[in-house]
Amino acid sequence: MHRHGYKGRKFGRETDQRLALTRGLVCSLIRYQSITTTLARAKEIRRMAEKLITLARKGGLANRRIVIARLNDLEAATILFDEIAPQIKRDSGYLRIEHAGYRRGDNSEMGTISFVDELVFDAPKKEAK
Repeated sequence: MHRHGYKGRKFGRETDQRLALTRGLVCSLIRYQSITTTLARAKEIRRMAEKLITLARKGGLANRRIVIARLNDLEAATILFDEIAPQIKRDSGYLRIEHAGYRRGDNSEMGTISFVDELVFDAPKKEAK
């Protein structure tokens, strides 16, 4: 039996659970700019996140709707289009994965995934009462 044509990791989960996991991790990456997870998960979400960042850099309503549909999170898509995409100046390779040791419980290899470019975000504005 061969495995030709099967892309991606299964993570021992069913399809809908795996999709929810990757969506959640990509949304967290967009919100916090850096997350620590297992190395396999980091490598897998890099594939999805870099494609979404490329769509956000191109801009346009159609691409915005595609990103919203893939992330299933309007707030994360807005952050990606309005704050992250304008600051990225490179054509590809937006994310970096650094090894972060081993997890204590099961000795799983951990990695930190973050943006290569230094991103500056506007601080949330507090309303005066």
